[in-house]
Amino acid sequence: MPDLRRRYQGEALLGLVIDALPEAVFVIDAEARIISANRAARTVLPSLRSNDPLARSLRSPDVLDALERVLHGGAPEKVIWVERLPVECWFEVHIAPLRLEGYETAAVASLRDLTEARRVERMRVDFVANASHELRTPLASLLGFVETLQGPARDDEKARERFLSIMREQAQRMARLVDDLLSLSRIEQHLHLRPDTPVDLSILVAHIVDTLAPMAEDNGLTLELDIGGPVVAPGDRDELARVAENLIENAIKYGAGPVEISLSAVGSSAIFSVRDHGAGIAPEHLPRLTERFYRIDAGKSRAKGGTGLGLAIVKHIVARHRGRLTIDSAPGRGSTFRVFLPLIDPEKA
Repeated sequence: MPDLRRRYQGEALLGLVIDALPEAVFVIDAEARIISANRAARTVLPSLRSNDPLARSLRSPDVLDALERVLHGGAPEKVIWVERLPVECWFEVHIAPLRLEGYETAAVASLRDLTEARRVERMRVDFVANASHELRTPLASLLGFVETLQGPARDDEKARERFLSIMREQAQRMARLVDDLLSLSRIEQHLHLRPDTPVDLSILVAHIVDTLAPMAEDNGLTLELDIGGPVVAPGDRDELARVAENLIENAIKYGAGPVEISLSAVGSSAIFSVRDHGAGIAPEHLPRLTERFYRIDAGKSRAKGGTGLGLAIVKHIVARHRGRLTIDSAPGRGSTFRVFLPLIDPEKA
């Protein structure tokens, strides 16, 4: 009885210790049954129960095989466990033998969540690959035309004029891409710093609409503006102008008229909305629209001068201003982009 009492006391103490750890930790006996698991482990594996076989909750052959080797006298091991469903998650599992009173053999396993690190790394790799691809195409075009002008078309005035015009377009495309990349980088560097300068969004939006009216007219569209009155929010005026400009310009380029633009104050939020009556966006594209370089129709986007970074810039600016962006669209129903921003706090005004 004293041995059994010490064993229960040891398990209780073990539970208190591992519950204080931030990472998921569980302990198993020689038969791979759960002795103890902390809250973080039960969050990752909700079906973990004391005295249940671990294999009932964790179905990873690599992890189970490593546990088996450690339980049979092996050295500590580290394995990667990838859970594919319901969403992809990555964990680094550290397994080590454990001397525990009342048990001949035991092992402790800790799970370090690598999901976010993997996601960021994948985004970085994709970003570099996409940026390189976007720059390579116009650069190759420029080099090809330069070689032609230096060679066969050296004395061909008509060809020279045509090639120089195309070269200018390609150089402008690269300049737009570099400008957007630099803008995105600057916004990300200051993402943690919330701007606090009062900005009258009604004046700003009205100015952007006036600026883009000729572009809309060239595309056969009208801009309909509805502003209820002054709407003042804390922010960076240039960045907020970039948000309005990008969303309205996208509606002009890819939508159909009329483009309805509204700004209002509702409760403690400013709501800026841009609606077009175009073809709409299929549901599978909506979650990815704000990803860098993601395009529904890459050829159409490039033809209209798009860099694939506009909505990513909008998302980051809105996040820096502690707001949120929503997209409501469906095929045949057009698209509505809404930006919600906090208004100036009257007590701090």
